[in-house]
Amino acid sequence: MSSSASDVDVDIAANIAHVRQVIDDATASSERKSGSVRLVAVSKTKPLELLQAAYETGQRYFGENYAQELMSKSAVMPDDVAWHFIGPLQSNKAAPLVKTVGLDKLACIETISTIKLAAKLNRAVDAWNEESSAEPKKLGIYIQVNTSGEETKSGVSPGSEVCDLAKQISEECPSLSIDGLMTIGAPGDDSCFDTLAECRVEVAKVLDREPEDMDLSMGMSGDFEVAIAKGATSVRVGSTIFGARDYSNLTK
Repeated sequence: MSSSASDVDVDIAANIAHVRQVIDDATASSERKSGSVRLVAVSKTKPLELLQAAYETGQRYFGENYAQELMSKSAVMPDDVAWHFIGPLQSNKAAPLVKTVGLDKLACIETISTIKLAAKLNRAVDAWNEESSAEPKKLGIYIQVNTSGEETKSGVSPGSEVCDLAKQISEECPSLSIDGLMTIGAPGDDSCFDTLAECRVEVAKVLDREPEDMDLSMGMSGDFEVAIAKGATSVRVGSTIFGARDYSNLTK
């Protein structure tokens, strides 16, 4: 993926330093433990040079929206990068994604909203483990919740739907680890963050776990500070770090 003129002008180190400071300040203001919020740098459509610049600042968590782009980038970025897939994943891309990236580098699929996709990933993880000489690993997943009720947004509904899916995945997909919940939410509607936090309590009860043991992935460039105040443990920040996106040469 080639660099555009606007990419060259981006000061990645300064931008990440700013975002980290905002995260630290928001965490402190919420009287939460320092370092309790993960920064996932959303690098979709961005050239490798910018990802490498972010890596050199110490950034290790990167988020991608397209399977092919994640597979391509993971092949050339350092092995200690932890990749989060944060876009809609077609079920026929599940196996290639797991096989190509591998469980040592593919940290989490954040957009699970059907048992069909979960089952496909579970089989892909089993296949990867069978071919690996290492100890069997699980793939981390988040269940995506449509907290705003918008038809344009993916995800299961809050309440019984998210609880039922979590229970079904826990029973039928033993190679997946339900590590948390994720939402996009409606712009300017902070109640979406409250809804996801409430869903976490309900899902944790179904899974016989403590809510604090599950992540809340919520908040993006425009609202991650508010999301942290509402309990986010993982924020997905893209344009504030990497600048505006160019979709002209995208390979999905």
